[in-house]
Amino acid sequence: MQISILDLRPQFNSLKDEILKEIAEVCESQRFILGPKVEHFEAMMNDYCHTAATVGVTSGSDALIISLMAEGIGPGDEVIAPTFTFFATAGAIARVGATPVFADIDPVTFNLDPADFERKITPKTKAVIPVHLFGQCADMGKIMAIAKSHNLIVIEDACQSIGAEYNGQRAGSIGDYGAFSFFPTKNLGGFGDGGAVTTNSEERGKHLKRLRNHGQGSTYIHEEVGGNFRLDALQAAILTIKLPHLDSWTEARQHNAEEYRKLFSSSKIADRVILPGLADYPVRHIYNQFCIRIVGADRDKVKAQMAELGVGCMVYYPLPLHLQACFKNLGGKVGDMPVAETVAKDILALPIYPESTTEMRQYIVECFEKVLSGC
Repeated sequence: MQISILDLRPQFNSLKDEILKEIAEVCESQRFILGPKVEHFEAMMNDYCHTAATVGVTSGSDALIISLMAEGIGPGDEVIAPTFTFFATAGAIARVGATPVFADIDPVTFNLDPADFERKITPKTKAVIPVHLFGQCADMGKIMAIAKSHNLIVIEDACQSIGAEYNGQRAGSIGDYGAFSFFPTKNLGGFGDGGAVTTNSEERGKHLKRLRNHGQGSTYIHEEVGGNFRLDALQAAILTIKLPHLDSWTEARQHNAEEYRKLFSSSKIADRVILPGLADYPVRHIYNQFCIRIVGADRDKVKAQMAELGVGCMVYYPLPLHLQACFKNLGGKVGDMPVAETVAKDILALPIYPESTTEMRQYIVECFEKVLSGC
């Protein structure tokens, strides 16, 4: 059996006629940048995320950048972020000229450790970017309380967590800003790059819309320096078709995750695999990824042997950000972030996409039994 980490073809085939119709409408209209398709999708996002304003942008990375720009964060400022996340979280901070300050992660959820976040605050700290990693929200109650006490801006990196919830609140509706990605591999993915920023402030929403279009207040009249962060109408049209299906896809991912838990727990290797941890606060986990940890074996060798058996796995992420070469100037060293450094050595993501089958998961667990029994 051949099982890839992700297969988008079943999803496309189920929506093919609707999507192609939307694409044709955009082509006929000749409105390729912003316009009514983008406005309609933004309104749908407001309803889905329970926010006052949504601004469609070019990518999740740019969603983070434009949020920082909107607050005037730049050289001389510090922004705290978890060291264990996709590079864009810290890359956005560096791109605006600010300094990333890394904090360690919670050993259960792999999200920002609130206590370490608070320890890293200095007089230069202007914001924090908690990441809702793999589809599970960070401990936003504690993070928001700490941020409020230090007058910090909170930018939720919700790029992997659309539809996730913390204590009944949707990801992207809790902080000052929420950044989303519609990269094709996300739970709600387009046919290329795309992103959005959500906020509960209509004034912030207006400012973001100006920034995404070179700071224009009206045509060719520029009130400030912004950027080209405009969402394409084609992507918005595709996402508009997909969004009504998102909750059913999420339920399928949750079902698949529960099957994995039962299969691994009853397997011969139950003690060789650490299953994804669940927060001790109320969450809705949307399982953008299902990441296990390998016990007593070389993770990379296990991944290679699984590939030989036809199972695609991925490593998210092999090297924490404080140890990346591009941030060498910040002085990070091995041992600074013990939890993240340990997790990075043994974490492994398995196929979790909605259309994957019980038979696939049974085969995957059987393959792990073969591989780990020989290690």
